[in-house]
Amino acid sequence: MDRVGKHLQGDFIWGVATSAYQIEGAPLEDGAGESIWDRFTAQPGRIIGGDHGDRACDHYHRHAEDLALLRALGVDAYRFSIAWSRVLPEGRGRLNTAGLDFYDRWTDCLLDAGIQPWPTLYHWDLPAALDDEGGWLSPDIPRWFAEYAHTVFRRLGDRISHWVTLNEPWVVAHCGYLTGEHAPGHQNRKVLPTVVHHLLLAHAGAARALRQESSSVQTGLVVNLEPQYAASATGADQRAVRHMEAYKNRLFLDPLFRGRYPEAMDEFWEPAWPQFPAEELALIQGSVDFIGVNYYTRQVIRADAGGMFGVSASSVSDAQHTTMGWEVYPSGLYDILVWVHGQYGDIPLYVTENGAAFEDPEPDSHGVIADTQRIAYLEAHIAQMDRASGAGVPLHGYFVWSLLDNFEWGYGYAQRFGLVHIDRTTLKRTPKASFHAYRAIVAASGSRDTRQV
Repeated sequence: MDRVGKHLQGDFIWGVATSAYQIEGAPLEDGAGESIWDRFTAQPGRIIGGDHGDRACDHYHRHAEDLALLRALGVDAYRFSIAWSRVLPEGRGRLNTAGLDFYDRWTDCLLDAGIQPWPTLYHWDLPAALDDEGGWLSPDIPRWFAEYAHTVFRRLGDRISHWVTLNEPWVVAHCGYLTGEHAPGHQNRKVLPTVVHHLLLAHAGAARALRQESSSVQTGLVVNLEPQYAASATGADQRAVRHMEAYKNRLFLDPLFRGRYPEAMDEFWEPAWPQFPAEELALIQGSVDFIGVNYYTRQVIRADAGGMFGVSASSVSDAQHTTMGWEVYPSGLYDILVWVHGQYGDIPLYVTENGAAFEDPEPDSHGVIADTQRIAYLEAHIAQMDRASGAGVPLHGYFVWSLLDNFEWGYGYAQRFGLVHIDRTTLKRTPKASFHAYRAIVAASGSRDTRQV
């Protein structure tokens, strides 16, 4: 890509993203506590290949190498997550100073390199001790989370302007408490509304705690969104789209901006969607300064009496798909950004995750990993962001998922999203062709000077 669209210049932020459990390794080192993912991966059959995050990319010990990669990439910002149980081993109370020191040093390393730290307080790795007390079902968890946020912010807040409270809370609720494919592995439809509500209250409480410390801090929530398209013009398929849009895209955004859950949830949720207290919904409404949008694919929706919620979702079979089975549909990013702007107004938006897993080729005779499909994917999606920005969407930044090939949750190490190849035996880091292509995009935007790897 020899240029960046005219709308993604100036103060637009270019970055990459990772999360703690997926790259850090050493989950119990230096006094850290066990997380629900430590427990979940230890259960036979949960993860493809029996993989786990005990070593992952060993970022905990190799962060100097990863900092060098970030410097070479020339990005403005790096989105990472903080492991709650590394800071508070029991989730509350006793502070593990060594754990917080790690993130303190990492923050300084990034700033010294001219890279903005963008921490996420929760990327799915709940302290196991809190899960023993009910986890996201406990009415106390919003308070626990606010206390954790306050603890971290008191140490790091003087140097960090943008904070993400929760990453993809829809995945936490749906995959962790409904389908059971993620930790903690519950399968109980009745409890999902409570989990959703507690996640939102936790976000709001953490945002409030951060704002009490600093009037200039920016706090946001990151949501995974997928545009929903009807398979036909029939009334049944149109209703199915309305239901899935409510469940997938509005479930967390409507309470944040409208102070209520989507009305369509009452049409298909069984048992009935609860009526939560008005004063709690008032705490949630208006509690974000920005929204992060994670976009990977779209869904084509049709009515299906045998499907979950009377709906089935698919993609176009003859389109290109990633190795995750996700349709490559760049214009869906434009559609979803325009949709968020149209529904919820001029809230600042960031694309906080976008990327693809492909079968990367072996290095050629020059050691180059020519991941051309990933390059084409990134270029096409960046073009759609430029289109959305030109249409008036208040888009302020873009983070590629991911810097490194990492632990991809239930898929283990079978899927590779990284701009940097990780040798699973030696953990050697090798920038792929997409790394260099993205580096050129960032440089063409007028961003910071880049350095050779």
